[in-house]
Amino acid sequence: MRKKILIVDDVDINRDLLRAILEEDYTVVEADNGKKALEIIYSMKEELAAVLLDLIMPEMDGFQVLEELNRRREIIGRVPVLIISGEASVEVENKCLELGISDFIGKPFNNMVVKKRVRNVVNFFDSKNLLEEKVAEQTAILREANITLKAQAEQLKKRNQEIIDLLGTVVEYRNLESGEHIQRVKGYTKILAECFMREYPEYSLTQDKINIIVSASALHDIGKITIPDSILQKPGKLTKDEYEYMKSHTTKGCELLDAIKSEWDEEYKKVSYEIIRHHHERYDGRGYPDGLSGEAIPIPAQLVSVADVYDALVNERCYKDAYSPDEAFKMITEGQCGVFSPKLMECFRKVRGDFEGLAAR
Repeated sequence: MRKKILIVDDVDINRDLLRAILEEDYTVVEADNGKKALEIIYSMKEELAAVLLDLIMPEMDGFQVLEELNRRREIIGRVPVLIISGEASVEVENKCLELGISDFIGKPFNNMVVKKRVRNVVNFFDSKNLLEEKVAEQTAILREANITLKAQAEQLKKRNQEIIDLLGTVVEYRNLESGEHIQRVKGYTKILAECFMREYPEYSLTQDKINIIVSASALHDIGKITIPDSILQKPGKLTKDEYEYMKSHTTKGCELLDAIKSEWDEEYKKVSYEIIRHHHERYDGRGYPDGLSGEAIPIPAQLVSVADVYDALVNERCYKDAYSPDEAFKMITEGQCGVFSPKLMECFRKVRGDFEGLAAR
């Protein structure tokens, strides 16, 4: 189908001249004033390839037409407007360019100049509009793909959570504990992490990251599945060799995690790995298995470490009686259970009441 060109000029001979120049290549539509031009543009906006617009006209001049089109950006952005005028001052050109015109055609008309300028502008807008359509199509496709990926990611996280909960339950039964240790550690970890997020924003903790840390904390002792009953459930003090074997639950836990063939959300797996391997590291480098110190210990592991130690202290175990909350607080803050981060200890002091409230429940 032939492209349509709208010529807007109140002088008949100017429209006749332009029609004669362009009608070989285009279907020419005419208007002799600005109001009629706008009516045609609005009704034929999908069919017009370009508008040739005079500036000096009765009823509504070219500037008023341009101003009105600028209120309808979807039109002037898709249909090029070329000004046909004998007025070529810098002020006029600047004003027209600010109003979004594509080119000027001076009077009197030169046949070849008119043809080339119109053809160049029409071809440019054809390419531009086609590109914008393709970009819009690709954007819609990407948006749909992103929605699908988000849904898949949420499903993956849900599946990971189910695996974590299952493995955590296995550890509880294996360790002959009450079955509530993991839930308490999760609760303490959440309390401490949210305080740490508020007090130290430079660590870039977010609520989403905290949720992952809290969830992954259930796996901190997963490696104990591999420890023999004679060591794991021994009521008295472990020998040096037994203690060394017990310490291996950190590395063996990571081996178990790597052996799980189900798909894992990368963030979940990373945080789980850090917690399993490093929740017995200490800030002064005297922990295990890698002897990490200071900020080299991942924050998720540091948070779970405090939560795990606190819960171990205030609850009875096969090898010890329970300490009171006051005793547990003093032992942790004074370094009797190993040295923790000073920043974590500051948060621990702030949330002491929340810890004790959870312990009482």
